[in-house]
Amino acid sequence: MNGFLDIYSIIFLVIAVVIFVRLRSVLGKRTGSERPPVDPYSRREAPPTAGPGDEKVISLPRRPAEVGAVPQAKTEAAAEDRVRTIAPPGTPIGAGLTAIAAADRSFDAAAFLNGAKAAYEMIVTAFAEGDRKTLRNLLSREVYDGFVSAIGQRESRGEKIEFKFVGIDKAEVTEASLKNSTAQVTVRFVTKLVSATHDKDGKVIDGDPVHVGDVTDIWTFARDVTSRDPNWKLVATESVE
Repeated sequence: MNGFLDIYSIIFLVIAVVIFVRLRSVLGKRTGSERPPVDPYSRREAPPTAGPGDEKVISLPRRPAEVGAVPQAKTEAAAEDRVRTIAPPGTPIGAGLTAIAAADRSFDAAAFLNGAKAAYEMIVTAFAEGDRKTLRNLLSREVYDGFVSAIGQRESRGEKIEFKFVGIDKAEVTEASLKNSTAQVTVRFVTKLVSATHDKDGKVIDGDPVHVGDVTDIWTFARDVTSRDPNWKLVATESVE
C-alpha cells in the first residue's frame, strides 16, 4: 500500500517539476512588447507630429495676436450702424456721430437723443423750481454758475416761476464732433411750455400762466469718452426767438 502511494507521489512530483520549468522559461523571457520602467525625472519627448495624411489632426484656435486686430473698415461700419437712425452716413453730422461712436463703443445716437430729451425736461423744470442739486449733476461748471446766478437774482427779488412742461415737439442733432477725447453734440429742441413769472406780490410780470408757448432752444452736450462717467453734461445754451 505504501509502495503504491510512493509511486504516485513520485509521478505527481515529476509532473509538477516539468510544469514549473516550462512556466519559468516563458515568464522569464522579454518579448519586446513590455513597457520600460518609468523614470519620473526623465525628460519626456514630445509626441511626433502627424503627417499630412493623418485626418485626426485638430487645429487649436489661434491667439488674438495671431488673428490680428478687427479691421478698421468693420469698426467704422459698426459705428455707422449706431448712428444711421439719426444721421445718414456721409453727412457732416453723420461723420461726427460716427467718430464719437468709434471712440466710445457704448455710444448709440438714438439712445443719446432720448437721453437728451429727458435731460432737457429735467433741467428746465429744475431751473424753474430753483433745484440747484439736480442742476449740478446735469450742467457743466460754467453753465451751472450761470443758471444758479439767475436763480439767485430771481429769489433776491422775491419772484417765483409758475411752470408746466407740456412736451417736446421735435429734437434733432444739428452738430456733432470729437476733439481729442471730448465728444460734443448739439441738439435743437422745439418744445411747448407754460411759464409765468410772478413778483413778490403775486402779480404776473412775464409770461402767461394759461398760455402754452412754443420755445426753441439749442443746447450742446459734452462728455469725455475716456471717462468712466457715462453721463453727458450741458455745456452751452442758446435760445431762438
